[in-house]
Amino acid sequence: MNLNATFIAQMVVFFILGWFTMKFVWPPLMKALDDRAKKIAEGLEAAEAGKLALESSSRQAGDEITKARSRAAEIIAQAEKRSVQMIEEAKLAARDEGGREKAAAKAEIEQETARAREALRDQVAALAVAGAEKILRREVNPAAHTELLSQLKKEI
Repeated sequence: MNLNATFIAQMVVFFILGWFTMKFVWPPLMKALDDRAKKIAEGLEAAEAGKLALESSSRQAGDEITKARSRAAEIIAQAEKRSVQMIEEAKLAARDEGGREKAAAKAEIEQETARAREALRDQVAALAVAGAEKILRREVNPAAHTELLSQLKKEI
């Protein structure tokens, strides 16, 4: 065998293999690599879009949390204001009720005082009648009258 013929045969086989590879193997490989590159690029774009969406959502969530805290603070302030108002209303109601009870108690005390005075007047009148009766039964004597009057004073 000739070295040149072997070399030329190897060259022909090499070129046929190269042509076969370039014609049938290389395009599907390149297409697969291009598809993979596109998928990677799309994935990176989606990741970037997701990152931007996450940042936007985070900002919106922060805004909503701030609004919610503000609204909660307003509700708490309104509740505190209403509680103070309710306390003041209760105090006024208690004062009014206390005033009514005080007036009722004063009226009752005045009635009791009037009844006691009336009862005392009745007793004094009865004692005066009893004393006058005793005076009239005895003789008219200044010493006896003084003694009876001092007894009446003691009884009253």
